[in-house]
Amino acid sequence: MSTKILVVDDDHNISELLKLYLENDGYTVFVAHDGQEAVSVFQSKAPELVLLDIMLPKMDGWQVCREIRKSSNVPIIMLTAKGETFDKVLGLELGADDYVTKPFDAKEVMARVKAVLRRASGTAEAQEQTKKAVKYENLEINIENYELKIKGKPIDTPPKELELIYHLASNPNRVFTRDQLLEEVWEFNYYGGDSRTVDVHVKRLREKLDGVSDKWSLKTVWGVGYKFEVKE
Repeated sequence: MSTKILVVDDDHNISELLKLYLENDGYTVFVAHDGQEAVSVFQSKAPELVLLDIMLPKMDGWQVCREIRKSSNVPIIMLTAKGETFDKVLGLELGADDYVTKPFDAKEVMARVKAVLRRASGTAEAQEQTKKAVKYENLEINIENYELKIKGKPIDTPPKELELIYHLASNPNRVFTRDQLLEEVWEFNYYGGDSRTVDVHVKRLREKLDGVSDKWSLKTVWGVGYKFEVKE
């Protein structure tokens, strides 16, 4: 059975071009031209990847992304004509896996699609072979069911925040640069990107973890990046 992909763009020329390229590569493609239709098609067809434009009628791409993330971790690649850092950061914060800025080369989009699908498959396989949770005093991070517990109590945590703290806590006392975290947690090369998205996620995590234990902490290494420091 071929992989199902949902293309969401109100520009019929763009959506048809992407559909043509994807079908030529053997994918099954569904197309939606507004946000409400996108959510409906997603729920009925259960695609394994979504190519999602931001500027859409009825419901914009941000809201569509939020709706999908309420029930699914399916990979999402944002298509945006906007180049501002804010848009890229917001898309990543909402749970997008990658983004492509218009105008784009369809072959580049195809390469991103294959890379994201490969990572999604590889991540699932890797998680089967690795430990599913890390534990420290008053802290438990379970990557299998995406649950963060503080002092035994589950804390509502967005997927990327949880993946970030899991990655840091799985490598105690190791310093990561922001670029490393973008590549290893968000799992793509952040072309010309702004690392502010990492800072935003760390800030939110600190709000949750502040004062939980004096045996570990989420530390800034000035001029370098971040580490999960565990005291001996």
